[in-house]
Amino acid sequence: MSTSDGITPQRFTDEFMRLKRGSVTRRHFLGVTGLGLAVAVLGGRAGFFGSPAFAQDLGSRMSLATWPNYHDPATFEAFTAATGVAVELNVFGSNEEMLAKLQAGGAGWDLFVPTNYTISTYVKLGLIDTIDLSKVPNFDGRAESTRFTGEGTIDGKTFALPKNWGTTGMAFNSAKLTTPITTWKEFFEVAAGEGDGRAMVHDYQLTTIGCALVSLGHDFNSTDPAQLAEAEALLVGVKPHLFAINSDYQPGMRATDAWMTMCWTNDGAQLNRDMPEIRFVLGKDGGEIWTDFYAIPSSAANKPAGYALLNFLMDPKNAVREHIANGAPATDSRVIALLPAEVTQNKIVYPDEAALTPLEFGAAVTLTDPARAEVMARFKSA
Repeated sequence: MSTSDGITPQRFTDEFMRLKRGSVTRRHFLGVTGLGLAVAVLGGRAGFFGSPAFAQDLGSRMSLATWPNYHDPATFEAFTAATGVAVELNVFGSNEEMLAKLQAGGAGWDLFVPTNYTISTYVKLGLIDTIDLSKVPNFDGRAESTRFTGEGTIDGKTFALPKNWGTTGMAFNSAKLTTPITTWKEFFEVAAGEGDGRAMVHDYQLTTIGCALVSLGHDFNSTDPAQLAEAEALLVGVKPHLFAINSDYQPGMRATDAWMTMCWTNDGAQLNRDMPEIRFVLGKDGGEIWTDFYAIPSSAANKPAGYALLNFLMDPKNAVREHIANGAPATDSRVIALLPAEVTQNKIVYPDEAALTPLEFGAAVTLTDPARAEVMARFKSA
């Protein structure tokens, strides 16, 4: 049996997984599967789904700034089919990169995905708009878990709507490593020992410095000079043993060039789903819990399209597909109700409360603290 354009179902599935893993381009995927023509035809029929949210002129293109391995490509194809608006993805590895890009001007994003601890800084700097909730009828604040979503609202004004929450833990290939890894202290010890030349850390000061601090018994968000000096010494000492400093670590782990990495929930779920020997654990000694949001830059050139995509993503029927593909836990009870049991019962995605207790949300000060930025710069250049 083959599909109507000549590609077999197995080939289609293989190409889709290659796209999700980042090993082929979107253009390649659309070309070999024949979806390029379908999207072009459907994308030219604005309002194809008959949604009133898409009644206005949205232009033909918009830009979304987001994180690696963070969306189901089919989501954007469906949005294009419904609106005629093509979505350009800009992928970043840290919130510091996103902030610097917006501050420099000319980012060109119409929607982006900041993390909880950054939103107050964006508001203070006047870089994001207040969300006009009348333009996002698919959002229902009553369905949201306030544990994860409060930082989107400042002084009674909504500046960001939640995408999902998650954790920062450790992924390791149990077929390659025999040493147990249950704490950040053990992570750095194994990186310099059995995992020599096979470990990865994020190119992101919040998590890389934060987890180094935790491994030393300090607070994840510490800006204490003496404690930062200890963390720097640890990181500089382990650097010769690292495979890479990169926030997009899935390719290295999948190829088994890397055997262990700092890892976000969604990546941990994706890696374990496709390669069960790759396990994901949270540090018993601490680490990060986070929420990512959608926000609209004040400098956005196509705000109507930004709102249209935001509203599309807030529809539980669309969001549930994102969560299944992405692997990050939902903040919206409407979405959770639609998720299959294999997702809601997955302890990587929805860990026990006891596993979450040692974790901390990132603090706003870490985004702009010069001392932490300097530590990260010296670590990378060492």
